[in-house]
Amino acid sequence: MFRPRIIPVLLLKNKGLVKSVNFKNHRYIGDPINAVRIFNDLKADEIVFLDILASKEGRMISLDFVSKVGEEANMPFAVGGGIAKIEDIKKVIAAGAEKVIINSHALNLKFIREAADTFGSSTIVVCMDVKKKLFGKKQTWTMAGEKANGYNPVDFGRIMQDNGAGELIVQSIEQDGIMRGYDIPLIKAVSEAVTIPVIALGGAGNISHMKQAYTDTYANGLAAGSMFVYHGPRKGVLINYPDFNELRSIAK
Repeated sequence: MFRPRIIPVLLLKNKGLVKSVNFKNHRYIGDPINAVRIFNDLKADEIVFLDILASKEGRMISLDFVSKVGEEANMPFAVGGGIAKIEDIKKVIAAGAEKVIINSHALNLKFIREAADTFGSSTIVVCMDVKKKLFGKKQTWTMAGEKANGYNPVDFGRIMQDNGAGELIVQSIEQDGIMRGYDIPLIKAVSEAVTIPVIALGGAGNISHMKQAYTDTYANGLAAGSMFVYHGPRKGVLINYPDFNELRSIAK
């Protein structure tokens, strides 16, 4: 029996844990290190932290924070936010992260190639943020969804793969925080176009959404934010993770 990786994706803003809807209206959730401790106890497969202000502010994710996560986390973890240079990756890996996530600087193809050659493709994850532009065509965006990069998701995914990225996170901005299910056509289109692992993100609200994404697409991993930090129809804050039986229900 094989099941996909189930991955909490947590957003950082001003050192706090936040959650967004359509990349806006960020709500404070709590202390990120406390969340790591809870996910340890819940035996999460892995965890992702994204600093949503880093690129806009011309800096990278705090190395002190990465080190604190490295000291606490029992599971593999990846981090992203303003990573733009080989030296940035060296520092993040030295601080304890297994992977780096690149978004706003992914179109620097020389950087992606050099990073893959230096650290191995499995260390380099590219996150593509996707939403519709004029006339309903889906485009990939950078800078927390504020700047279109000119590529549709399928072409962008192929370019990243061809230049050495070892994994893609495919995130729907329009589904972010809605909790009504993934953008299945988007995830499927990118997954069919590449051979590297694809992680679905954006819209998951329950196990059924995850099972549908795994059944109907070729995603290798299923990620979520709201699903792992909210509980109940009023969205009370509660860090949670699927139990053994729920995880088994996703498996093929």
